[in-house]
Amino acid sequence: MKKNRPTTTIRWPWLAWLPLAACVLASAVARAGGHFDVDDAGTLDAGQCQYEAWWGRTGPEPVTGLHLGPSCRVGPVELGFSFDRLSAEGIHTVIAGPQLKWNFFGPAADAPLSAAISLGAVFDVRRGGRAGGQLVLPVTWRPADSLQLHANIGADWATGTGARTPRAGLAAEWALDEKVSLIAERSRASGVWTSRIGGRFSLTPLISVDVSASRTGPRGVNGFVVGLNHEFGWK
Repeated sequence: MKKNRPTTTIRWPWLAWLPLAACVLASAVARAGGHFDVDDAGTLDAGQCQYEAWWGRTGPEPVTGLHLGPSCRVGPVELGFSFDRLSAEGIHTVIAGPQLKWNFFGPAADAPLSAAISLGAVFDVRRGGRAGGQLVLPVTWRPADSLQLHANIGADWATGTGARTPRAGLAAEWALDEKVSLIAERSRASGVWTSRIGGRFSLTPLISVDVSASRTGPRGVNGFVVGLNHEFGWK
């Protein structure tokens, strides 16, 4: 979620990217989203949990981010919790909060069309627990077994001020085989556009690694993220 600027001494690309990074890192709970900005409409199967972890950096300064996010399927919804630590030029920001995702249309894994609603709240832990939030509607269309197209629309509420900004994005996910998928996306959050391309590599049926490169904002700030996703049963 978008949050307040950590300091006025950070120059523009890093200052502009930091709230965007917070928004991106804190947003994803769904298992197929990983660290990618555009989420899909899928949720975990009944009786399943997962954890996601990723680390990213952008720019030569750099701005870095660390994310940890466990989640479990509980009844018809997926419940999770996100923890994100962002750093730039010695300034650290920590945001954390609960997440909920409900697939209300096309819940089957192979459904040709599915839709969900994702809700989240975050709290700026280092600045008195000031709250923010997010609402996203992810839609997934599967025109072929190997191809998925994802669309997101929603909004973010900044911690502290409560200022609302729109969020939107489109992504294509192409499975080369059972172990490798390529993902390309274009998204807008906190008033800034980001283009991202990367891949998902399955080490086992329940463990995967994500890697991506991105360009953010009108000055084309480059970024890189690597993530780990692990799904497991809890009952």
